[in-house]
Amino acid sequence: MSYFENIKVFLRVVELGNLSAAGRDLRISPAVASNRVKELEKYLGVRLFNRTTRQLTPTEHGKIFYRGAGRIIQAVEDAEASIASVSGQPKGVIRVTAPLGFGRRFIASGIPEFHEQYPDIEVRLRLSDHNVDILKESIDLAFRLGVIEDSSLRMRGIMDCDRVLCASPDYIKKAGMPESIDALLRDDHNCLLLRFPGSSEFVWSLQTPEGVRKVEVSGVFDSDDGDVLMEWALAGHGIVNKPRFEVQRFINSGQLVTVLPDNPPVPAKLAVIFPHKDFQDPKLRLFIDFMAARCQKMIRAALQ
Repeated sequence: MSYFENIKVFLRVVELGNLSAAGRDLRISPAVASNRVKELEKYLGVRLFNRTTRQLTPTEHGKIFYRGAGRIIQAVEDAEASIASVSGQPKGVIRVTAPLGFGRRFIASGIPEFHEQYPDIEVRLRLSDHNVDILKESIDLAFRLGVIEDSSLRMRGIMDCDRVLCASPDYIKKAGMPESIDALLRDDHNCLLLRFPGSSEFVWSLQTPEGVRKVEVSGVFDSDDGDVLMEWALAGHGIVNKPRFEVQRFINSGQLVTVLPDNPPVPAKLAVIFPHKDFQDPKLRLFIDFMAARCQKMIRAALQ
């Protein structure tokens, strides 16, 4: 088992680029991770990494071993999943990622309940509004809210979520209520934008009688955290484009008002994506079913 664990540490170091990140992911210290890699190198009789002060990069030997070792680990995990499917006792680790705000409210809050039902399944959650490369970082499941474009991955849709443009009454009093899409652009409204490398959130797809109109908007405030945009909108700093379930309570209370109600944004798709190879893993199916039902229930409640 020690050799098997050493291989798992080696794989995560390659995928995450350094010992500290691999150690955090595997719940071991960087020193233990380093020792496991050294044990593996000693056993194989080759150096697996080129070491710098900031990063480890695999040597040619390391690259060759990574390809073969990855297949070994996958074969073992597939065998474990098959046994779990037959025995009805799924166990193991699920690595999950989700958008920050959505993940906190809908996914993170449900993990303790899921663990109570399935105590042998360990869930490791990573929250980020960036689109995490789940293949490169060996993530099992990614919840996405927006436009889903990962054609190389499997996808299970959970539900379509209406979006809405909204702003605080103070902002509207100061900047005026745009009466049309052209007025939104012409009057230089401050649009609050979710920006990070690869993000397309600065282009708003708005519905019109003639079809969808893509509008490149601008503003003086942007962030890679959607909750920050919400705080700015509530504080009167601009117009935000959000799923309705996130803002309905603020609209009900009068803290936000709807902007361009006749030209709402195209709905966002809430879905979970995962690699093709993971489709038959029973612990993943259980987690997806559990969270899909929970999200649907919570979102419908939030729209009341």
